[in-house]
Amino acid sequence: MQRVEIQAGLDLSRIVYGMWRLADDQDVSAGNIIAKVEACLEQGITTMDHADIYGGYTVEEHFGRALKGAGLRDKIEIVTKCGIVAPTGDYAGARLKHYNTSAQHISASIDRSLRLLGTDYIDLLLIHRPDPFMDFTETGGALDAAVSSGKVRAVGVSNFRPWDLAALQSCMQTKLVVNQIELSLLARDPFTNGDLSSMTRDKVRAMAWSPLGGGRLFSNDTDLGRTLDRIAAEQGVDRTAIAVAWLLAHPAHILPVMGTNNVARIRQIGDAMKVKLSREDWFELYSTAEGRDVP
Repeated sequence: MQRVEIQAGLDLSRIVYGMWRLADDQDVSAGNIIAKVEACLEQGITTMDHADIYGGYTVEEHFGRALKGAGLRDKIEIVTKCGIVAPTGDYAGARLKHYNTSAQHISASIDRSLRLLGTDYIDLLLIHRPDPFMDFTETGGALDAAVSSGKVRAVGVSNFRPWDLAALQSCMQTKLVVNQIELSLLARDPFTNGDLSSMTRDKVRAMAWSPLGGGRLFSNDTDLGRTLDRIAAEQGVDRTAIAVAWLLAHPAHILPVMGTNNVARIRQIGDAMKVKLSREDWFELYSTAEGRDVP
């Protein structure tokens, strides 16, 4: 498994395992969660992607309980996010769903995540969504403080457009190193709307959430599905591996975030690393997804 350096002294596995649906599994026992982590580690997938809100604010606790005593903390990197407040779980008293990127909320969220995950530090903390009520100076200062305290090793954002990222970065001393955005054969806009270009310019790594288009790439009755299957057969893998390899092939060194609760499927995630796509393969998939040749 390739690794990507996001800052000096901290690198992530090229493919990231996502915890978004962990609580959807009927079995959230420590043994089952550790089996998933070990299936990742067998392939060199060491980076685990969380958010405080996942599973109605329960996933971090499930994961932390499983991690306790397993001796795996030093073998993984933990990514988590904060900033979304929804009226459920610990925030059941909230009147409505909203964003909170205040210094007080960020600090409290970090402490909560550390406690639930059972760890002394978070490898990478992301602000989950751009906040229309954000005080960039306050939020930036809170992220700087989180790094200075040693509670967080690196910071970044999620779902930010270039101007949001630039505004926050202008109020910080610490470098924002990651932006986690939706990227897939079915979410191609960042390749041409300036998002990925600006991130490459600013040396911000792109993590891709929903790299399989929320499962929509599995539809058989489409030209894209048939193209994926043909290339998959040529490469001796399945359609999933080709869709992920399409992201991996891009020179921006995109890090796809893969989420499944099926251990057998987890063991196949690394198949994408075996795929070698030519430039023409890449553009065939891109053009088929667009429904037309490039201009």
